[in-house]
Amino acid sequence: MRFAFIASILGISAFALTTCSNDKVQLNTYKTEHVFVLVMDGPRYSETWGDPSHTNIPRMDTIMSSLGIINTAFYNNGETNTTAGHTALSTGHYQSINNSGGEYPIFPSIFQFYRKVKGCNSNLAWLVTSKDKLEVLSNTKDISWKDKFLPSTNCGISGLGSGYRHDSITFPILMNVLTTHQPKLLYVNFREPDFSGHAGDWTAYVNGIKSVDEYIYQVWAFIQSDPIYKNKTTLFVTNDHGRHLDGVSGGFISHGDGCDGCRHLNFYAFGPDFKSGIEINEPRELIDIHATASELLGLPKSASTGKVMTELFD
Repeated sequence: MRFAFIASILGISAFALTTCSNDKVQLNTYKTEHVFVLVMDGPRYSETWGDPSHTNIPRMDTIMSSLGIINTAFYNNGETNTTAGHTALSTGHYQSINNSGGEYPIFPSIFQFYRKVKGCNSNLAWLVTSKDKLEVLSNTKDISWKDKFLPSTNCGISGLGSGYRHDSITFPILMNVLTTHQPKLLYVNFREPDFSGHAGDWTAYVNGIKSVDEYIYQVWAFIQSDPIYKNKTTLFVTNDHGRHLDGVSGGFISHGDGCDGCRHLNFYAFGPDFKSGIEINEPRELIDIHATASELLGLPKSASTGKVMTELFD
Protein backbone atom coordinates (compact mmCIF):
# COMPACT_ATOMS: atom_id res chain seq x y z
CA MET A 1 0.00 0.00 0.00
CA ARG A 2 2.79 2.36 0.95
CA PHE A 3 4.61 1.76 -2.35
CA ALA A 4 1.36 2.17 -4.28
CA PHE A 5 0.76 5.48 -2.50
CA ILE A 6 4.27 6.73 -3.28
CA ALA A 7 3.92 5.66 -6.90
CA SER A 8 0.62 7.49 -7.05
CA ILE A 9 2.17 10.67 -5.70
CA LEU A 10 5.10 10.40 -8.11
CA GLY A 11 2.70 9.85 -10.96
CA ILE A 12 0.77 12.97 -10.04
CA SER A 13 4.02 14.92 -9.74
CA ALA A 14 5.20 13.69 -13.13
CA PHE A 15 1.86 14.70 -14.66
CA ALA A 16 2.10 18.13 -13.07
CA LEU A 17 5.62 18.61 -14.39
CA THR A 18 4.57 17.48 -17.84
CA THR A 19 1.60 19.82 -17.77
CA CYS A 20 3.69 22.76 -16.58
CA SER A 21 6.22 22.19 -19.33
CA ASN A 22 3.55 22.45 -22.00
CA ASP A 23 3.87 26.04 -23.15
CA LYS A 24 0.36 26.07 -24.54
CA VAL A 25 -1.29 25.32 -21.21
CA GLN A 26 -2.42 28.35 -19.25
CA LEU A 27 -2.36 27.30 -15.61
CA ASN A 28 -3.97 30.48 -14.33
CA THR A 29 -7.29 31.93 -15.34
CA TYR A 30 -7.32 35.67 -15.86
CA LYS A 31 -10.05 38.17 -16.63
CA THR A 32 -7.79 39.81 -19.21
CA GLU A 33 -8.72 39.08 -22.83
CA HIS A 34 -6.97 42.03 -24.47
CA VAL A 35 -3.45 43.39 -23.86
CA PHE A 36 -2.44 46.83 -25.15
CA VAL A 37 1.04 48.36 -24.87
CA LEU A 38 1.26 52.11 -25.51
CA VAL A 39 4.71 53.65 -25.96
CA MET A 40 5.44 57.36 -25.55
CA ASP A 41 8.70 57.61 -27.48
CA GLY A 42 11.63 59.08 -25.57
CA PRO A 43 10.45 61.23 -22.65
CA ARG A 44 12.90 61.81 -19.86
CA TYR A 45 11.80 60.63 -16.41
CA SER A 46 12.51 64.11 -14.99
CA GLU A 47 9.77 65.57 -17.22
CA THR A 48 7.21 62.87 -16.43
CA TRP A 49 6.76 60.82 -13.24
CA GLY A 50 10.10 62.08 -11.91
CA ASP A 51 8.72 65.61 -11.71
CA PRO A 52 6.84 65.85 -8.37
CA SER A 53 4.28 68.19 -9.94
CA HIS A 54 3.59 65.83 -12.88
CA THR A 55 2.84 68.97 -14.89
CA ASN A 56 3.31 67.34 -18.28
CA ILE A 57 1.24 64.21 -17.64
CA PRO A 58 -1.94 65.60 -16.03
CA ARG A 59 -4.26 62.89 -17.35
CA MET A 60 -2.16 59.97 -16.19
CA ASP A 61 -1.50 61.72 -12.89
CA THR A 62 -4.92 63.03 -11.84
CA ILE A 63 -7.22 60.43 -13.42
CA MET A 64 -5.48 57.23 -14.50
CA SER A 65 -3.14 56.77 -11.53
CA SER A 66 -5.99 56.25 -9.06
CA LEU A 67 -7.11 53.15 -10.96
CA GLY A 68 -3.74 51.74 -11.95
CA ILE A 69 -0.20 51.04 -10.79
CA ILE A 70 2.87 53.25 -11.16
CA ASN A 71 6.35 51.80 -10.82
CA THR A 72 9.04 54.39 -10.13
CA ALA A 73 11.91 51.92 -10.65
CA PHE A 74 11.40 50.82 -14.25
CA TYR A 75 14.33 50.69 -16.70
CA ASN A 76 15.66 49.88 -20.13
CA ASN A 77 18.69 47.69 -19.39
CA GLY A 78 19.59 47.22 -23.04
CA GLU A 79 20.48 49.69 -25.78
CA THR A 80 18.67 52.97 -25.22
CA ASN A 81 17.59 53.60 -28.81
CA THR A 82 14.13 53.47 -30.36
CA THR A 83 14.25 50.21 -32.30
CA ALA A 84 16.20 48.39 -29.59
CA GLY A 85 13.79 49.51 -26.88
CA HIS A 86 10.74 48.46 -28.87
CA THR A 87 12.41 45.16 -29.77
CA ALA A 88 12.83 44.41 -26.06
CA LEU A 89 9.12 45.08 -25.57
CA SER A 90 7.97 43.01 -28.53
CA THR A 91 10.34 40.04 -28.25
CA GLY A 92 11.21 39.86 -24.56
CA HIS A 93 14.93 39.98 -25.39
CA TYR A 94 17.48 42.78 -25.50
CA GLN A 95 19.24 43.01 -28.84
CA SER A 96 21.73 45.29 -30.52
CA ILE A 97 19.76 46.16 -33.65
CA ASN A 98 19.96 48.64 -36.52
CA ASN A 99 18.06 51.75 -35.43
CA SER A 100 16.94 52.83 -38.89
CA GLY A 101 14.62 49.92 -39.71
CA GLY A 102 17.21 48.01 -41.72
CA GLU A 103 17.15 44.84 -39.64
CA TYR A 104 14.56 42.43 -38.22
CA PRO A 105 14.77 41.25 -34.61
CA ILE A 106 16.60 37.99 -33.96
CA PHE A 107 13.71 36.58 -31.97
CA PRO A 108 10.04 36.14 -33.00
CA SER A 109 7.60 38.70 -31.67
CA ILE A 110 4.81 38.34 -29.15
CA PHE A 111 2.42 38.88 -32.07
CA GLN A 112 3.73 35.77 -33.81
CA PHE A 113 3.53 33.67 -30.65
CA TYR A 114 0.01 34.91 -30.03
CA ARG A 115 -1.22 34.09 -33.51
CA LYS A 116 0.39 30.64 -33.50
CA VAL A 117 -0.85 29.65 -30.04
CA LYS A 118 -4.35 31.04 -30.51
CA GLY A 119 -4.73 30.06 -34.15
CA CYS A 120 -6.23 33.47 -34.96
CA ASN A 121 -6.03 35.72 -37.99
CA SER A 122 -3.89 38.85 -38.20
CA ASN A 123 -6.73 41.25 -37.39
CA LEU A 124 -6.54 40.24 -33.73
CA ALA A 125 -2.86 41.23 -33.38
CA TRP A 126 -1.87 44.78 -34.37
CA LEU A 127 1.22 46.98 -34.55
CA VAL A 128 0.38 50.69 -35.00
CA THR A 129 3.31 53.14 -35.01
CA SER A 130 4.02 56.74 -35.93
CA LYS A 131 7.56 55.70 -36.89
CA ASP A 132 7.72 53.67 -40.09
CA LYS A 133 10.95 51.91 -39.11
CA LEU A 134 9.17 50.06 -36.31
CA GLU A 135 7.34 47.89 -38.82
CA VAL A 136 10.37 45.58 -38.49
CA LEU A 137 8.89 44.49 -35.14
CA SER A 138 6.28 42.49 -37.02
CA ASN A 139 8.79 39.95 -38.35
CA THR A 140 12.02 38.17 -37.38
CA LYS A 141 15.30 36.78 -38.72
CA ASP A 142 14.57 33.41 -37.11
CA ILE A 143 14.08 31.09 -40.09
CA SER A 144 11.58 28.99 -38.15
CA TRP A 145 9.31 32.03 -37.76
CA LYS A 146 10.26 34.41 -40.58
CA ASP A 147 7.21 35.57 -42.57
CA LYS A 148 4.90 33.41 -40.43
CA PHE A 149 2.06 34.43 -38.10
CA LEU A 150 2.60 38.13 -38.80
CA PRO A 151 0.37 40.78 -37.21
CA SER A 152 -1.55 43.45 -39.03
CA THR A 153 0.46 46.67 -39.24
CA ASN A 154 -0.08 50.36 -39.84
CA CYS A 155 3.28 52.10 -39.53
CA GLY A 156 4.54 55.49 -40.62
CA ILE A 157 3.16 57.22 -43.69
CA SER A 158 2.67 53.98 -45.61
CA GLY A 159 4.91 51.32 -44.10
CA LEU A 160 8.63 50.64 -43.78
CA GLY A 161 10.75 53.24 -45.57
CA SER A 162 7.92 55.75 -46.01
CA GLY A 163 8.86 58.14 -43.19
CA TYR A 164 7.36 59.19 -39.88
CA ARG A 165 3.84 60.53 -39.52
CA HIS A 166 2.46 62.92 -36.91
CA ASP A 167 0.86 61.40 -33.82
CA SER A 168 -2.34 63.27 -34.65
CA ILE A 169 -2.62 60.95 -37.67
CA THR A 170 -1.72 57.83 -35.71
CA PHE A 171 -4.35 58.41 -33.03
CA PRO A 172 -7.47 58.16 -35.26
CA ILE A 173 -5.93 55.15 -37.03
CA LEU A 174 -5.48 53.53 -33.63
CA MET A 175 -9.08 54.27 -32.64
CA ASN A 176 -10.32 52.83 -35.93
CA VAL A 177 -8.36 49.63 -35.29
CA LEU A 178 -9.90 49.40 -31.82
CA THR A 179 -13.46 49.86 -33.04
CA THR A 180 -13.23 47.91 -36.30
CA HIS A 181 -11.07 44.93 -35.43
CA GLN A 182 -11.30 44.57 -31.60
CA PRO A 183 -7.69 43.33 -31.34
CA LYS A 184 -6.64 41.00 -28.56
CA LEU A 185 -3.02 42.20 -28.73
CA LEU A 186 -1.97 45.71 -29.70
CA TYR A 187 1.33 47.62 -29.56
CA VAL A 188 1.34 51.36 -30.31
CA ASN A 189 4.15 53.89 -30.77
CA PHE A 190 3.69 57.66 -30.59
CA ARG A 191 6.74 59.47 -31.99
CA GLU A 192 6.60 62.34 -29.51
CA PRO A 193 8.35 63.67 -27.55
CA ASP A 194 11.40 62.00 -29.13
CA PHE A 195 10.89 63.71 -32.47
CA SER A 196 10.88 67.22 -30.98
CA GLY A 197 13.67 66.39 -28.57
CA HIS A 198 15.98 65.52 -31.45
CA ALA A 199 15.03 68.83 -33.06
CA GLY A 200 16.33 70.60 -29.96
CA ASP A 201 12.98 72.31 -29.39
CA TRP A 202 12.33 72.24 -25.63
CA THR A 203 8.84 73.72 -25.88
CA ALA A 204 7.76 71.24 -28.55
CA TYR A 205 9.38 68.43 -26.55
CA VAL A 206 7.34 69.25 -23.44
CA ASN A 207 4.18 69.79 -25.48
CA GLY A 208 4.79 66.41 -27.13
CA ILE A 209 4.67 64.75 -23.71
CA LYS A 210 1.42 66.55 -22.94
CA SER A 211 -0.20 65.60 -26.25
CA VAL A 212 0.68 61.91 -25.91
CA ASP A 213 -0.56 61.98 -22.31
CA GLU A 214 -3.91 63.07 -23.76
CA TYR A 215 -3.90 60.34 -26.43
CA ILE A 216 -3.13 57.71 -23.81
CA TYR A 217 -5.94 58.98 -21.63
CA GLN A 218 -8.39 58.85 -24.54
CA VAL A 219 -7.50 55.19 -25.16
CA TRP A 220 -7.83 54.44 -21.43
CA ALA A 221 -11.22 56.16 -21.28
CA PHE A 222 -12.42 54.28 -24.36
CA ILE A 223 -11.43 50.97 -22.78
CA GLN A 224 -13.43 51.94 -19.72
CA SER A 225 -16.57 52.76 -21.66
CA ASP A 226 -16.66 50.13 -24.43
CA PRO A 227 -18.42 46.84 -23.54
CA ILE A 228 -15.95 44.81 -25.65
CA TYR A 229 -12.98 46.03 -23.62
CA LYS A 230 -14.33 47.09 -20.22
CA ASN A 231 -13.08 44.84 -17.39
CA LYS A 232 -11.32 42.65 -19.98
CA THR A 233 -8.33 44.77 -21.02
CA THR A 234 -4.87 45.21 -19.55
CA LEU A 235 -3.00 48.36 -20.52
CA PHE A 236 0.73 49.00 -20.18
CA VAL A 237 2.17 52.49 -20.72
CA THR A 238 5.92 53.03 -20.93
CA ASN A 239 8.67 54.46 -23.11
CA ASP A 240 11.40 52.83 -25.16
CA HIS A 241 14.21 55.01 -23.77
CA GLY A 242 14.70 58.27 -21.94
CA ARG A 243 17.12 61.09 -22.78
CA HIS A 244 20.52 62.24 -21.63
CA LEU A 245 20.71 63.96 -18.26
CA ASP A 246 21.53 67.66 -18.34
CA GLY A 247 25.25 68.02 -18.90
CA VAL A 248 25.55 64.66 -20.66
CA SER A 249 26.12 64.74 -24.46
CA GLY A 250 23.84 67.68 -25.13
CA GLY A 251 21.17 66.81 -22.58
CA PHE A 252 17.57 66.28 -23.70
CA ILE A 253 18.42 66.60 -27.39
CA SER A 254 19.62 63.01 -27.67
CA HIS A 255 19.95 59.61 -25.98
CA GLY A 256 21.65 56.26 -26.41
CA ASP A 257 24.04 55.68 -23.52
CA GLY A 258 23.78 54.16 -20.05
CA CYS A 259 23.13 57.33 -18.05
CA ASP A 260 20.14 57.26 -15.73
CA GLY A 261 18.37 59.77 -17.95
CA CYS A 262 18.44 57.29 -20.84
CA ARG A 263 17.65 54.20 -18.77
CA HIS A 264 15.01 55.37 -16.28
CA LEU A 265 11.55 54.91 -17.81
CA ASN A 266 7.91 55.54 -17.03
CA PHE A 267 5.67 52.64 -16.13
CA TYR A 268 1.91 52.53 -15.72
CA ALA A 269 -0.28 49.43 -15.70
CA PHE A 270 -4.01 49.01 -15.52
CA GLY A 271 -6.16 45.90 -15.82
CA PRO A 272 -8.82 43.65 -14.30
CA ASP A 273 -6.23 41.30 -12.80
CA PHE A 274 -4.09 44.05 -11.27
CA LYS A 275 -4.12 46.05 -8.09
CA SER A 276 -5.16 49.68 -8.41
CA GLY A 277 -4.33 53.07 -6.98
CA ILE A 278 -0.83 52.20 -5.82
CA GLU A 279 2.75 53.28 -6.44
CA ILE A 280 5.57 50.77 -6.16
CA ASN A 281 9.34 50.97 -6.34
CA GLU A 282 10.17 47.47 -7.56
CA PRO A 283 13.19 47.25 -9.92
CA ARG A 284 11.79 46.07 -13.25
CA GLU A 285 12.66 46.43 -16.92
CA LEU A 286 11.26 46.52 -20.45
CA ILE A 287 11.44 42.78 -21.08
CA ASP A 288 9.24 42.20 -18.03
CA ILE A 289 6.29 43.74 -19.87
CA HIS A 290 6.64 41.05 -22.53
CA ALA A 291 6.77 38.31 -19.88
CA THR A 292 3.74 39.67 -18.02
CA ALA A 293 1.71 40.14 -21.20
CA SER A 294 2.57 36.57 -22.20
CA GLU A 295 1.43 35.31 -18.82
CA LEU A 296 -1.91 37.08 -19.14
CA LEU A 297 -2.47 35.77 -22.66
CA GLY A 298 -1.36 32.19 -21.96
CA LEU A 299 1.70 32.32 -24.22
CA PRO A 300 4.93 30.31 -23.81
CA LYS A 301 6.97 31.45 -20.84
CA SER A 302 10.09 30.41 -22.72
CA ALA A 303 9.43 33.17 -25.26
CA SER A 304 10.90 35.86 -22.99
CA THR A 305 13.96 36.44 -20.85
CA GLY A 306 11.89 38.83 -18.78
CA LYS A 307 10.13 38.03 -15.52
CA VAL A 308 6.43 38.15 -14.76
CA MET A 309 5.69 41.18 -12.59
CA THR A 310 3.82 39.26 -9.94
CA GLU A 311 3.62 42.32 -7.68
CA LEU A 312 1.07 43.84 -10.06
CA PHE A 313 -1.48 41.08 -9.62
CA ASP A 314 -4.40 41.45 -7.27
